[in-house]
Amino acid sequence: MTFNDKVILITGASSGIGNALAKLLAKENCSLALIARRGDLLKELAGDLKRINDNILTIACDVSNLDEVINSVDKIKNTFGNIDIAILNAAIGCKTNVEEFETAKARKVFDINVFGILNYVEELAPDFIKRKDGMIVGVSSLADSKGWKGSGYYCASKAAATILLDNLRMELKPYNVKVITVKPGFVETPMTSKNKFDMPFLMSAEKAAQIIYKGIQKEKKIIQFPLPMVLAYKLSRIVPDSIIEYFSEKESSKKNK
Repeated sequence: MTFNDKVILITGASSGIGNALAKLLAKENCSLALIARRGDLLKELAGDLKRINDNILTIACDVSNLDEVINSVDKIKNTFGNIDIAILNAAIGCKTNVEEFETAKARKVFDINVFGILNYVEELAPDFIKRKDGMIVGVSSLADSKGWKGSGYYCASKAAATILLDNLRMELKPYNVKVITVKPGFVETPMTSKNKFDMPFLMSAEKAAQIIYKGIQKEKKIIQFPLPMVLAYKLSRIVPDSIIEYFSEKESSKKNK
């Protein structure tokens, strides 16, 4: 596919992968609707991008709030006429600790990582189905494979996102609406900068964006990277839980020394 003349929505565009994708796509002959909670960062990004692309709209929006999502879609349609591609990338994470277990934190993670996708699907799917055209690109994670120690809320939310996107892909296929699931490994972002554990094969947001950009062009159903991490996570699905738990405890013991 080509991005020429497309209207592309990107959530979580103020930093990380979303920011890097916006910079790549701004070089195309397309219109960009950049969405994030931090409107000030979006305006700063748009100021840079408008040197090469005038068709840029920024909207401060909390993707977990359906009313704000509805308003953002209305603004995009009023400005550009329609939406062709929705890159639903907004996400948060937090460290989990069973000794300080907080349902409120879990709810916040799910509100952004899962309902941040579903809210936009609710608004966009009817139009895509009617037009028999459109693309939803949902950013999940390779962390959807297991409940890793210290990342329970995040892993569970990404597992939910992956399954929902799988379901949407099947249900929207008869209407010629494409659904792509993006599953990155560790990427340098403000979120991962808070991690205190080792992050194998950590890559820049710019490199991750390039892989996603090319994957969307090829209309891949699943874009997952880097390969060593993809293989490692696939292996983790078949390795007995006792082995995963052993190495997890060993890693925790090293950190506590």
